[in-house]
Amino acid sequence: MELSEKNRPPIHDQRFQVIVIGGGINGVAIARECARGGRRVLLLEQNDFAAGTTSRSTRIIHGGLRYLEHGEISLVRESLQERQRLLAHYPHLVRPMQFLLALGPTSKRSALKVRLGLWLYRRFAGKSRSPLNIGDEGARFESTLDSGGQWSVFEYDDAQCEFPERVVAEWLVEAADAGATIRNHAQVLAIDVRHGRATGVLMRDLLTGKEERVEAAWIINATGPWADRMCQRSSIATHGPMLGGVRGSHVVLPCFPGAPKTAVFTEAVDGRPIFVIPWNHQILLGTTEVPDRDDPSRTIPSAAEVDYLLNSANTLFSRANLSIEHVRYAFAGVRPLPFAQGRNPGKVTRRHFLHDHGKEGVQRLISVLGGKLTTAASLARACARKIGIAVPEPRSVTVAQSTPETSLDDFIDEIAGLPGFSEHAAEQIAEWHGKRTLPIIQLARTNPDMRATLCPHTQHIVAEAADALVSEFAVTLADVLLRRVPVAFAACWSDECSHIASGRIAAAVGWDEKRRRAELQAFEAEYHAFLRKPAELAVEEAAEP
Repeated sequence: MELSEKNRPPIHDQRFQVIVIGGGINGVAIARECARGGRRVLLLEQNDFAAGTTSRSTRIIHGGLRYLEHGEISLVRESLQERQRLLAHYPHLVRPMQFLLALGPTSKRSALKVRLGLWLYRRFAGKSRSPLNIGDEGARFESTLDSGGQWSVFEYDDAQCEFPERVVAEWLVEAADAGATIRNHAQVLAIDVRHGRATGVLMRDLLTGKEERVEAAWIINATGPWADRMCQRSSIATHGPMLGGVRGSHVVLPCFPGAPKTAVFTEAVDGRPIFVIPWNHQILLGTTEVPDRDDPSRTIPSAAEVDYLLNSANTLFSRANLSIEHVRYAFAGVRPLPFAQGRNPGKVTRRHFLHDHGKEGVQRLISVLGGKLTTAASLARACARKIGIAVPEPRSVTVAQSTPETSLDDFIDEIAGLPGFSEHAAEQIAEWHGKRTLPIIQLARTNPDMRATLCPHTQHIVAEAADALVSEFAVTLADVLLRRVPVAFAACWSDECSHIASGRIAAAVGWDEKRRRAELQAFEAEYHAFLRKPAELAVEEAAEP
């Protein structure tokens, strides 16, 4: 099952109407919207789709409660509308979640203002129930807090997307179905500019080393924290930085005694907002805000950030006595926030901007600045309109209006009917893939190799990996295990699991032993560079000059 002409057709000297550079959630959303608008679209990503900022986020789909504090009412409204659309159209990936807002005895936030903010938040979301009284889960959580101080606990509703990588995978398929040409592991070396106009790109296929020049009527620079670097590499003047990169680090912990059963929005030791969230049968704790102008591909959490997050969690869960020994791994990404000289990163807007380079002498080039998981689709609509595509605003939806052609229950019943499959295994597969479950079922029926689990600790099967390689533009083992079938984030994952998974996938899709070893080696290098052990961070910092 090698790369096919269907997945990577020759593109040299072709002309597209739109080239989108960058395959994070924003770039993929833009490519999908433009393709749906009838344009010939080429989407290019230097690594793999969702491998950058998208996969290094806090993995929540939220309306932006904290933005009320900064008076960004329109952004809150937009975020709440987009949250509702994602809940309605992707219910297998985006799920409602109760959040608890916990303010400690030293908080400088007024309880009265918080109550007002929560009331407004619910009204903007179209909900009338009062959030002022906490329910059973809130009461249980409150009983676990540090008994030495007075805590104020409030309840509100938001949503979680445990694996935004899966949303990106589904949008890729939708973009391709609409006619887009999709390429990952394809680095744009430069944007071509002639006579004051962006005319195309020079790109290198990192799998073959082949360089190709491709023309387009419009170029969209959706490279996130790489946006300034892309312009610099192409000798495009921007009269100063467009972005002020801010590193956000997270740690992943086991479910310790007293850990919350639902998401908690609270304050860190310095008063900054942070989240403590049940995620993937573990606890996700984050995030930090540290200015970072270095290469985004080399960003790692610092030991100081890990300590900061643990100390902050211990103000909530003092009995847990969390320490660095509890941390399973830590990861970091760079938020591409709009540049704001000397401003506190926490106060920089999370609104997206479309920077038109025409005022700097380069027509037909747009750079995307900012944005977040929740508003990727609305950003894409705005970008499509800016380049002349008539995109109607989608109608308002409610979760109850979501009526997929085939329900998850139907898919679960089909999978559970396969030899050796339990209903629990069927649920796990269907909840990751939604309507994409049908081709996985068909593959699983072909032979026992496809029905094998990826490792002894998971219910996910080789057919999911094979479908990712055939239909979801995965190319490498890392593309599969970290982003299409992201089992490698699980608490139980080990080097042994990687070895087993590589062998089972290789047997099913026809990789020879040389290919299997190369894929395994590349996966392990990427896995350990991404998900860092705290002890490794301390050693690396000690070794720095």
